Amino acid sequence: MAAGRSFFVTGSPGIGKTTLIVKVVEKLRATHPNLKVQGFYTKEVRKEGERVGFEVIAFNGGRKEMLASINSPGRLPMVGRYKVNVPGFEALALPELEPLEDTQLFVIDEVGKMELFSPKFFPAVEALLQRRNAVILGSVPIKHSSKEVEKVVSFPGVAVLTLDKKNRDEVAEKIYKDLSVLLG
Repeated sequence: MAAGRSFFVTGSPGIGKTTLIVKVVEKLRATHPNLKVQGFYTKEVRKEGERVGFEVIAFNGGRKEMLASINSPGRLPMVGRYKVNVPGFEALALPELEPLEDTQLFVIDEVGKMELFSPKFFPAVEALLQRRNAVILGSVPIKHSSKEVEKVVSFPGVAVLTLDKKNRDEVAEKIYKDLSVLLG
């Protein structure tokens, strides 16, 4: 893969990784009206001001699935107090990572603990990283101890940008400009 074809943002929880990704994609769609995007992002689910889970949302059509919840029934893997809905995540995310012929940009928010409970997820991410013409925008946690995340951040052609409160707008603009050039 050529250098600089994949951009992954990292930073402390709540710093704005997902917000940056969504804004960059929206801006790209506004300036590249025929842009074909595949992938997903995650969003907090709140009830009465309390975070009760996370949704995973497809960029193609806005389909949603519950990624994790404090209220999920049954025996599911857990991250903190959240039960991870692996079947629901796989049903939404895996098709989004299957390249279609005209896809120009893949979005993966995020390659993290919850997502990595899926045994099929990382092989799909790795397959995209290995595609010569794939352009990827994603996120990874700042503190990671998984070999999968380490593989992503050290993969040839991956640029990892760390967000903080001072540089969020600057990083978003850099990614937007670099992606604009790559996408034509």
